[in-house]
Amino acid sequence: MMIYILGAGESGLGSALLSKKLGYKFFISDQFKINKKYKNELIANSFDFKENGHNKELLLSSNLVVKSPGIKDSLLLNEVKEKGIEIISEIEYAYRYCKGKIIAVTGTNGKTTTSKLIYEILKSSNIEVSLCGNIGKSFSRVLSIRNYKYWVIEVSSFQLDDIKDFKPFISIILNVSNDHLDRYQFDIKNYLKSKLKITKNQSNSDYFIFWNEDKLIKREINFIKAKIISYGEKSINDIAFISNDEIKININKQKFTMTIHELALQGRHNIYNSMAAGITSKILNINNQIIRDCLSSFDKIEHRLEVVLNVYGVTYINDSKATNVNSAWYAINSMNKPIIWICGGVDKGNDYSDLVPLVKEKVKSIICLGKNNTKIINEFENVVKKIDEAKSMKDAVLLAYQLSSKGDIVLLSPACSSLDLFSNYEHRGREFKSQIRLL
Repeated sequence: MMIYILGAGESGLGSALLSKKLGYKFFISDQFKINKKYKNELIANSFDFKENGHNKELLLSSNLVVKSPGIKDSLLLNEVKEKGIEIISEIEYAYRYCKGKIIAVTGTNGKTTTSKLIYEILKSSNIEVSLCGNIGKSFSRVLSIRNYKYWVIEVSSFQLDDIKDFKPFISIILNVSNDHLDRYQFDIKNYLKSKLKITKNQSNSDYFIFWNEDKLIKREINFIKAKIISYGEKSINDIAFISNDEIKININKQKFTMTIHELALQGRHNIYNSMAAGITSKILNINNQIIRDCLSSFDKIEHRLEVVLNVYGVTYINDSKATNVNSAWYAINSMNKPIIWICGGVDKGNDYSDLVPLVKEKVKSIICLGKNNTKIINEFENVVKKIDEAKSMKDAVLLAYQLSSKGDIVLLSPACSSLDLFSNYEHRGREFKSQIRLL
């Protein structure tokens, strides 16, 4: 068995480590220069690798190709397919050797928060559980060390694109809105189709959880074979809903109630994330007090509506993880003071029109942080009084400081990818926090 691993990031390294454990021959390559951290790991393990290009001869003579999620289809991959070589994603590769039950969480927004909530609840119940996937360590990396009883896996649409047999016991789609459309021919139907792959191998002994107010998902549920559980403001079959500011869940005669005011994470989107975690917990028959304790004490995720500092009466909030319009909408909507909004980056086919009424109501000025800000400026130049551009995070924070008044909020919620000026959204968020502390 010869495995060719395309991409030398976290997914690629995880696949290499799992291949080593399984005793397979493998080669790993990356089209670009390999990140120093991962290159050092490759060298330390004496793995065969290539950077700044692929070994075509070896690729076309392999038995299996494991493709990292960031790699798009190409002429080279078409040649691989024409030779009949199977191409799978890293989560598919790990799944084939996983013995535990999988709880897979996807959605345009809220994946990380919900995954962590579920993980904390299971861990607090002394269940043998791992948290991995699109968050932190790759599925393959963790599996190369240990085979857990339960796996909470955050999965992106890119990871789902190349699955074949991947089958969660519980699958969750939190929501679907415009994101990554540049990868999906600028058609949200293609993006939705990718997300729905999380359910493709499920049977009626499995569970599918979704937000019942998402019209896009709702249209597709007739094709899903798993037991379907929805949640939201409205009661559907009296299973999971909100009534008089109280979450009510009733699954398999397992009941759970909790007021929304007790939740550690506030804002409607976070209430829904907590509900999804609560439903998952009741499917697994977890004690109500453990669920309540975890949901009421959960710490916020770094780079997601993270309050950094209050400087001279101005609150600075790091929401760098908001890499799409829908996520920025939730952030702006949850603010109750005048906002200086720092946004911009790599546009992924964004439609900013849905933000216009909210920005008009809540935002006093906009600072565009990106190499090309034309689209944002055109959309909002007649909506707010002032729009400025910044070429670095230092300039953006200083500009926000100058524009703000006591009682204002400076909100970094970019609605865009970070890859024009930063290595990732974490880098962008850390730079934001660093510059604020220098004030």
